[in-house]
Amino acid sequence: MDSLSLRSDDFSQLFTSEDYIIEPVKSIGVFEPKLWSETFKKSLTKSIMEAKILHTSTGLTIALKRYNRSPKKQTLDIAGLQGYDDKSRLLNDFLKAHILEFMECEIKRIDICIDFVKVPNRIIKKLCENREPFQCSNTTYYKTKSEKKTNSVLDIKRYNKQKEAKLPKPMERIEFCFKGAYFSKGMKLKDLSQKFISKMEKSIIKTGLGTIKK
Repeated sequence: MDSLSLRSDDFSQLFTSEDYIIEPVKSIGVFEPKLWSETFKKSLTKSIMEAKILHTSTGLTIALKRYNRSPKKQTLDIAGLQGYDDKSRLLNDFLKAHILEFMECEIKRIDICIDFVKVPNRIIKKLCENREPFQCSNTTYYKTKSEKKTNSVLDIKRYNKQKEAKLPKPMERIEFCFKGAYFSKGMKLKDLSQKFISKMEKSIIKTGLGTIKK
């Protein structure tokens, strides 16, 4: 797992100790889009009605957001768990430290990644049997005919991980982004059973990853 996005009424209640600082970026009387883009390398979109940055004593910066379509729920994004640097280790420590509280939160998104020196051609060929490749900068998305650019169930993408993370050796990554509509409505992290994990694994295997010999 590389990324985990969770929803709760208010994550701020979990981070009241001196180990954390919550910095408002977009709220009543505050609007600092440049700070957001500099921190997360992403624009502060109009769909985000409230944005805050959680700063940890270990140097992590984590996004806290409320969207227009679900203003009563706050989203927390933990992205980069499967990395190759100290930040990845710190993110995993952060997740472990709060896993009991996070178990009570709703699942918004889970990203599963698989890394290769180079993605085998047979995997790409299998992906293209039922999906059309769509190139955007360093990333190739694989979309079915029924999917649009914004898909609420499952996104599959391939990109140059070496370039993205500035790694010393060649590496390509395939990422499976399981979004909200893939999970049961209101499904909490504690409800992620082995049966459901097997369902996710089958979704991945169907794309051709099952042909890879371990």
